Amino acid sequence: MLLASLATLTSFAWKSLESSMEDEVAQLKLINARFIHNFVTNDVASHEKIIHPQFVHISSSGRWIDRVQYLDDWKTGFDPNVIVYWDYRNEKITVIGTTALVRSVNKYTIVNDGKEITAMSQYTDTYVKENGMWRCIQAQITNVAPENYPGDETIVKKYVRGVMQ
Repeated sequence: MLLASLATLTSFAWKSLESSMEDEVAQLKLINARFIHNFVTNDVASHEKIIHPQFVHISSSGRWIDRVQYLDDWKTGFDPNVIVYWDYRNEKITVIGTTALVRSVNKYTIVNDGKEITAMSQYTDTYVKENGMWRCIQAQITNVAPENYPGDETIVKKYVRGVMQ
């Protein structure tokens, strides 16, 4: 009887933990969608609420960009006349206690000297949960080689000339 009660309690606790983890992942998916939308719409005010006071961005060239410079760049980072296509795909989220990794790939097409160039980059955003709120403390991005491009079937959302499709 005691073993059956312990098994039931353990099963209940495990299901509760799984449900809690699913809730955290769902919340982070929404935050990631907002992060991307903030970029495409140059929404600094909304974005500032997502990133941690100690935030740092590590660019694809390895440059460290502090929070102040990052937010200043955010004001004009997306120009729909230059970036004519943008999507994020292959989203993967891992929660470990009060830390989370949000990873995804962006496909983009830019116009440079009248010529369209398409490429992909992959980002890892590191989040910490403080006072019940997830905040991005580090964003790191790297270029993706064509042989590692994830397929279109993994697209989460896409934008054409800054408009969500």
